[in-house]
Amino acid sequence: MIFQRRIRLVTWVFLLGCIISCNPVSQYIKDDYVLRWEEDIQVFDSLNAMERSDEETLLVTGSSSIRLWDSIHSDLAPFKVMQRGYGGARLTDFNHYVNRIIQHGPHKAILIFIANDIHGGEDDRTPQEVFLLFRTLVKQIRKNIGDSPVFWIEVTPAPSRWQVYPNTGEANDLIRDYCSMRSDLHFIETRNAFLNSSVVPDSSLFRDDMLHLNRDGYKLWTRIIKQSLDEAGIHPSG
Repeated sequence: MIFQRRIRLVTWVFLLGCIISCNPVSQYIKDDYVLRWEEDIQVFDSLNAMERSDEETLLVTGSSSIRLWDSIHSDLAPFKVMQRGYGGARLTDFNHYVNRIIQHGPHKAILIFIANDIHGGEDDRTPQEVFLLFRTLVKQIRKNIGDSPVFWIEVTPAPSRWQVYPNTGEANDLIRDYCSMRSDLHFIETRNAFLNSSVVPDSSLFRDDMLHLNRDGYKLWTRIIKQSLDEAGIHPSG
């Protein structure tokens, strides 16, 4: 089964490499779409002018689940944490703004969680497009930001988006298998931990909107993330 997944993934990597050469990410992004997040990114510009990353910095970035994580510093202690989350983030706009979101230079690790490319709307990306955009993001990070290890936090199976989770799960699988082929990329699995005994999302881990994590959800996320960092050899100093 693992061998078959690898063969499928290698085939996708080849095909998507061809797509990248003739269909760059810029074609996914319209100026008016991207500009919706300009004010959020300007806030990051100001923060980055005051707060500098270093070899001990754990950069945690992505969409609203990162932005709303108000206990992130205490949860991930004793790591030094830099938080960069904005509501509604998708891989399209994140790719456009990545050099303003993530500082050039050293980080202990870069953790990314972006959950809105597949949400049940008419503008949903296909799993293959999500994978293409992820690969493009990794390429940009390696070219412009540095060689710090990158961790992709699996998109959580939320109750409000359970109907589209088959597509989300397929995108997760493509990214997971790709990360498994590279020593500088890590995939943080969360799927099974957020499903209950009936194999549906555990609503007790989510806020009333059934999309964002509540305190119990963040506690579970924290345990999973810290365990993944530890397994990858990423440890706080001291």
